[in-house]
Amino acid sequence: MLLGRVTGTVVASQKEPLMEGWKLLVVRQLDAENREAGGYVVAADAVGAGVGEVVLYATGSSARQTEMTRDRPCDAVIMAIVDTWEIGGTEVYRK
Repeated sequence: MLLGRVTGTVVASQKEPLMEGWKLLVVRQLDAENREAGGYVVAADAVGAGVGEVVLYATGSSARQTEMTRDRPCDAVIMAIVDTWEIGGTEVYRK
């Protein structure tokens, strides 16, 4: 699992039928200090996340393990919206 911030949306009017109804979001990876630290990925949203929210997402074969994405063409999925996180007793993020 990776931490990321939802930075935008993707609209695709023509797509594989197995992806019909999916909301697609652009996610930027975050480091442990809540700083942008990596590239962008387009992820299927399995939990109702929105732009600006911090999320947990999975990529690769792990992305096809949610109920929504099982056996479907998916390489990234948002599977949790983060409320808080702390490292070493110090709060790094609070929604």
